[in-house]
Amino acid sequence: MINFDFQIFKMNGIFCVKPLGKLLFLLCLLLIIGGSFKPHPYHVGSVEFNHKGSSGVFEISGKFFMDDLENALQKKYGQSYHFLDGRYKNTLDQALANYSKDNLKLKVNNKFVNVKYVGYEEDHESVNIYLESDPVPTPEKVEVAVSYLYNLFDDQINIIHIIVNKQRKSSKLSYPDRYLFQQF
Repeated sequence: MINFDFQIFKMNGIFCVKPLGKLLFLLCLLLIIGGSFKPHPYHVGSVEFNHKGSSGVFEISGKFFMDDLENALQKKYGQSYHFLDGRYKNTLDQALANYSKDNLKLKVNNKFVNVKYVGYEEDHESVNIYLESDPVPTPEKVEVAVSYLYNLFDDQINIIHIIVNKQRKSSKLSYPDRYLFQQF
């Protein structure tokens, strides 16, 4: 029979556990701590559309959790992707270009604007995706359709920032909503 009786006592200002109970104590502590570590419970990304008046282009950047983006690409294209592995760089560039083309649209002054994929950058546990539009005249009305990670989560939220003439307007798109517009 195992004795589950253990005592916690203070020695030299440090809390200690009797030797027999150490294993049980550590096991309980690991279960408590381990049970609290779960994949991030929020499915949130952000996309910023920043109009550069001098060149007329929109510089677009998206930020998403790395594991979510890997899983969304895998679900869409049926193969594994790994951002932290340099061997996947070319494959990821192609997949992200296609995924962005399907999940991001831009319309300025009631006309669709071509958006090109520029690249991506790993940033700790997230990925930044960079895109750029063709030049456009000064926007009065900006319409965007953003559905990144909607193929993976039905609780995905994308925070959208649109900046024109240094005026920033932000909105939230929650699945299934993908469309918004701002007047400047």
